[in-house]
Amino acid sequence: MTDLNPFTSPVSGVRPTGLSRRGFLRGVGATGAAAAGAGLLAACGDDEGGETTSSGNDEKILNFANWPLYIDTKRVDGEKTYPTLEAFESETGIQVNYSEPVNDNEEYFAKIRPILAADKDVGVDSFVLTDWMASKLINLSWLEEIDKANIPNLDNLTSTLKSPTFDPNRDYSVPWQSGVTGIAYDASKTDPVATMTDLFTRSDLSGQVTALKEMRDTMGLILLDQGSNPADFTEDEWASAIASLTAAVDSNQIRQFTGNNYAQLLAQGTIKACVAWSGDIIQLQFDNPDIKFVIPDAGGMLWSDNMLIPNNAQHKANAEAWMNYYYDPKVAAELAAWVNYICPVDGAQDEMDKIDPDLAKNPLIFPSQDDYAQLAIFRALTDDEETQFAAEYQQITV
Repeated sequence: MTDLNPFTSPVSGVRPTGLSRRGFLRGVGATGAAAAGAGLLAACGDDEGGETTSSGNDEKILNFANWPLYIDTKRVDGEKTYPTLEAFESETGIQVNYSEPVNDNEEYFAKIRPILAADKDVGVDSFVLTDWMASKLINLSWLEEIDKANIPNLDNLTSTLKSPTFDPNRDYSVPWQSGVTGIAYDASKTDPVATMTDLFTRSDLSGQVTALKEMRDTMGLILLDQGSNPADFTEDEWASAIASLTAAVDSNQIRQFTGNNYAQLLAQGTIKACVAWSGDIIQLQFDNPDIKFVIPDAGGMLWSDNMLIPNNAQHKANAEAWMNYYYDPKVAAELAAWVNYICPVDGAQDEMDKIDPDLAKNPLIFPSQDDYAQLAIFRALTDDEETQFAAEYQQITV
């Protein structure tokens, strides 16, 4: 069977230039890879949320908190270095205290919530969180409004991401990277998996399927599969999607619910197919071209991890300078060449062609407008919906 999904792009299995994220993990060995992938709780500092290196907006300091392995990285003489970060420091004179404490949106929110609720400084000037958590923080009025005069390169934000429902004018959020949630499978072990119905019901996949613990990713795909819109669904449509997931669990079709450890299971051959994130699968394909990523026939989920500035940030202008720097197409291409998620910066594709022509052609890094048309963004939930839906989902996935 020929796979015509435009998001399934062939790879050679060998990256022609540069150091990949997967290559970095391989280089640090099993122990280092486990530590990096599971979460480097690197120095977000004191008990009140982060490093408090200094105070005052006039100081050349930036405290930035991100997810692990989400910036271009090299290892020099046993030490991790960040090439684009170091170039930013050289260009601006701003010292960056870069940390990787964000392993889960809810976990990080639980850490900063009491501090923000008390109207105090969390100790970092900017952190990176996913759309729905950005929405929550905006609704709580816990983020600083961005001064766009300090970010002229924000004009390079791709049009598809300019007006999300939770922040229609991008007053509070700037995408760091975006990604697609879809289906991955090992073509050496199974026929193509084109729909969530296939994933959840095909007998040849029984017990060899994983789904994501992240509610919006898995449930968004199920909603699409049932003809509902994740951006505008009813409680009845949610109930129908929950019933479908429950049936897949009860029938033992789903082996387990995972974080990004599904990638290891797929690479090892422990599972045949899974709900997956695009950037992880690009990385796996360099070692095993039989691993495929597809947008289900009904559509996939689009999400962004966003740079946000919390209330009382001590170096807000420096955070905005950082945002502006990473929206330079050349810098954005260098970052995307390493992380392999969707680059949100127009002009970066041409710059990527100079770094790695194969990656420049990859629709999982540079989707076309037709590609974007296949993707949906999960709508913002009310507080009551968040409580109800999260409880129902957790009851199934634990």
